[in-house]
Amino acid sequence: MTRAQADSAGSIRILAESKRLPKACLDRWLSMDEGSRDALLSVAEDLRLRTGQIVTALDLLDEIAVRERVPPAAILSREELRRIIGGSGSGPARASAFLISLRSIRYPRLAAATEELRAEISALRLPRGVSLKLPKELGSDELTISIQAGNPAQLERAVAALTEKIGGLARIFDLLGGRG
Repeated sequence: MTRAQADSAGSIRILAESKRLPKACLDRWLSMDEGSRDALLSVAEDLRLRTGQIVTALDLLDEIAVRERVPPAAILSREELRRIIGGSGSGPARASAFLISLRSIRYPRLAAATEELRAEISALRLPRGVSLKLPKELGSDELTISIQAGNPAQLERAVAALTEKIGGLARIFDLLGGRG
């Protein structure tokens, strides 16, 4: 092991200890090629990833690397990820966007389905005070519909708008249930 490799491994161990990263995750990280280890360390430090986020990133990177037969460093060097890592905004927001982007790379069909659902929701043009929330990672076929109203007239308009859009809502339910 070269001095640079030892320094890199030491930095990873220090970060892992401070985050209480499980030993199995630390071992997986240290078993990566040097470029991948260093690239993930840089991302973890730049985005101040929390423990769970590091674990998730390791899992996703491993899965993508196996499927695409590329090292994690090659994945982390992709433009869409570099833009997030080096972008503006808060660390937590960038960390979240980073993991969302990694999930999109790992699960491209799920990402496409999510985008299609968001486009359908946007096309409904629901009034202010009415919102639709998709299930997390499309893990169910339940849609959350929220209405915020300050008086009975606003509530009535919101319910009327939803009733008017029932066909579009049915399409969203069909897409969620895999029937779209």
